[in-house]
Amino acid sequence: MNTSRTATRTTPPYAPAGALVTTAMAAEEAAVAPDTIRKWVQLGHIAPAGRSGRSHLFHLADVFAAERATRRPHELRA
Repeated sequence: MNTSRTATRTTPPYAPAGALVTTAMAAEEAAVAPDTIRKWVQLGHIAPAGRSGRSHLFHLADVFAAERATRRPHELRA
């Protein structure tokens, strides 16, 4: 089993700012669990940009903004 992050990446690192990704892809990009993305939706930190079948789609820029907004103060330190 290959656990390399680059080998399992489902979206390219150069995806356009308007790219839409599924909940699973959004979670991978933000390095959180898919349940976290769903919780951010419930809490109003992020809104789906659309749907594909039963899956919500998100703008990558919105995912990263929600991830930054939900960090705890000690996680912001470099």
